[in-house]
Amino acid sequence: MGFLAHLLITAFALWAATQLVAGISVRSFGSLLLAALIFGLVNAVVRPVLVLLSLPLTILTLGLFLLVINAAMLGLTAALLPGFRVEGFWPAVLGSVVVSLVSWAAARIFTGP
Repeated sequence: MGFLAHLLITAFALWAATQLVAGISVRSFGSLLLAALIFGLVNAVVRPVLVLLSLPLTILTLGLFLLVINAAMLGLTAALLPGFRVEGFWPAVLGSVVVSLVSWAAARIFTGP
């Protein structure tokens, strides 16, 4: 799947999070696309480092700490982009779950099994 397809799927997942989770908002469609791009970059660069550094804690919590890391990536995206807001820890956790599920489902639909 190409870069543009990944970007649009991520943008759709972020939009779904803004619709389903109180405390997550986006100013415009342009901000949504930019948030998807920044979110992808943050997940590609910062997330692997955090996953590696927190590996003992992730093992200790049987993987649940990955939810915190995913929430942190969503929060970092919001901190880097003024048009995208996440208003706290719990909206970030719920938003990261929504983004993960919607991204997975959309990718599964468009790429097949």
